[in-house]
Amino acid sequence: MNIHNNTIPMLLSCPYSNYFAGQYVFSQQQRKRLEQEIKERRKHAVDVILDPDTAHPYLILSDDGKRVSCGDICQSLPDKEERFSIHYRVLGKEGFSSGRFYYEVQVKGKRDWYIGVARESTERKGTVTLCPGNGCWTIRSYSGIDFKAQNSPPISLSLREKPCKIGVFVDYEECLISFYDVEAMFHIHSFTGQSFSGKLYPLVSPCYNYGGKNSLPLIITPLKHPRNGHLLSDYTSDNMEASL
Repeated sequence: MNIHNNTIPMLLSCPYSNYFAGQYVFSQQQRKRLEQEIKERRKHAVDVILDPDTAHPYLILSDDGKRVSCGDICQSLPDKEERFSIHYRVLGKEGFSSGRFYYEVQVKGKRDWYIGVARESTERKGTVTLCPGNGCWTIRSYSGIDFKAQNSPPISLSLREKPCKIGVFVDYEECLISFYDVEAMFHIHSFTGQSFSGKLYPLVSPCYNYGGKNSLPLIITPLKHPRNGHLLSDYTSDNMEASL
């Protein structure tokens, strides 16, 4: 498979943005455009459940597969072929080989994390850098202040603020992967011109916990109503409660 490392800068989706001294300046029109863009992305939301069979032995998953954190001990787990043995990573259970999909992850309070997607054939047992050439498309936070898109070499990202929730959108046919700061309504980065083959899986890493300094979990945010599959953003708190 031929992987191209082409990327586009932040806010490609906002062609009228202005850039001054490393910061993007938004108009009301631009914010509305991004709100609409994220709303459209959410229509492709999928129910991501993390796969315990792929999780590194230091990772602790919730019973529902929606939370992952790094523990203090290496658990005694079967050394399955699909399990990450070096890096603190875990994949979603379901992979996608066509169409579009979108998911969100809460990162509030964490200093270090990786979030994105990986192809099914990504190496699980060796030391592998997360980059498109290795079949992984991710962004990462280091110490809560250093944000990068994991390309070759990594690309520094100028975020408006420390994100609390990251949105990941994949268009398989368009070979596009985009990342959003959902609460700030900010387009962080996009990988374009990629070449996909086989299934792509959601990938997250809560990273090492550093003696409790990075112990909070990454949380997969539910985006659809558990009964009827409608987007939760279509509900107010009142009619959501009445519908459950």
